[in-house]
Amino acid sequence: MSENSPFWVSLTETEPRFQNEFGSIRVVDAARLSVLRRLSIKRVTLAPGAIREPQWNVDANQISYVISGQVLVSMLANGGEFSSFVVGEGQMYHVESGAVYHIENVGDVEAEIVLALRHERPQHFSLRDSFSAMSNPVLGNTYGLPGSAFAAFDRPPAEEVFARRGPVSVDPTQRLPNAHLFDVEGQHAPLSYAYGTARLARKQFWAALDDISMYSLSIKENGMREPHWHPKTAEMGYVAKGRARMRVLSPDVQVAEYELKAGDVYFVPRAYPHHIEVLGDDGFHFLIFFDQPMPGDVGYRATATAFSREVLAGTFGMPERELPDFPYTPRDPLIVHRENPIGAES
Repeated sequence: MSENSPFWVSLTETEPRFQNEFGSIRVVDAARLSVLRRLSIKRVTLAPGAIREPQWNVDANQISYVISGQVLVSMLANGGEFSSFVVGEGQMYHVESGAVYHIENVGDVEAEIVLALRHERPQHFSLRDSFSAMSNPVLGNTYGLPGSAFAAFDRPPAEEVFARRGPVSVDPTQRLPNAHLFDVEGQHAPLSYAYGTARLARKQFWAALDDISMYSLSIKENGMREPHWHPKTAEMGYVAKGRARMRVLSPDVQVAEYELKAGDVYFVPRAYPHHIEVLGDDGFHFLIFFDQPMPGDVGYRATATAFSREVLAGTFGMPERELPDFPYTPRDPLIVHRENPIGAES
């Protein structure tokens, strides 16, 4: 069991990049987990009435999942496209790279949001810093005002999270459907078994996605994510609930096995075989992000169907009669029933 695996780190225990009495921002990027490629993750908490200041990503599209609470998202994108909508628990929102947006807690409890970005070292600009970079005459000319109108701008560094100074107000239209909003937990699970479900926030169901996606994977104590690999995508997961064991095979035939708990982040490079199984009796809930809009995988179960028993016997160096009775599997189920207890060798 590796306690210092190169494939995982705790997001919730990572030192905050920003923190005050109104909220916090924690980041796991390639500086924190060097194996990351094309993906990184943030966790934002906002107290009731708190606002994350307007900002935009330089080089990364973003999808976000609201773990708890209720937030208002407003954004201005390329070509003057404006959107403003409320996102509740179990829902997601999408922000294009370069679109300026803000997040505001409009509920009565702390909001927790997990954000995945399509870059291993994402950068951003804040609206406050961008205004501070321009002189008062430039700002005055921009708005048709005298430069003295901006004399009160003392140009301090961006605050990132601050408290609303007036009452929260949500227009009824901000609760209407929106192309940037996706109710992933309200989705009828495309993959549903007695021992687990997978809800899919991918381009097939959410047209806004171009280069990123997410699976909401819930597995009970009697289920398991079968061993598999993703030929065209890396995988980055966040443990929203529960405990699990994961095993990853590297090309040098080294096996990394580790335990994950709520708040942990893991990363599996493209085409690396891996599997996930539940620890404990309560099951787990993972948010699994991919660097493609339509991720796919190759599973061990279907692989045994793809090749003849003669080929498999030669591959494993054993008589054909001693091979297991592999079930015919034209398409992998993604989640399988766990017939054998944890640690069973026979």
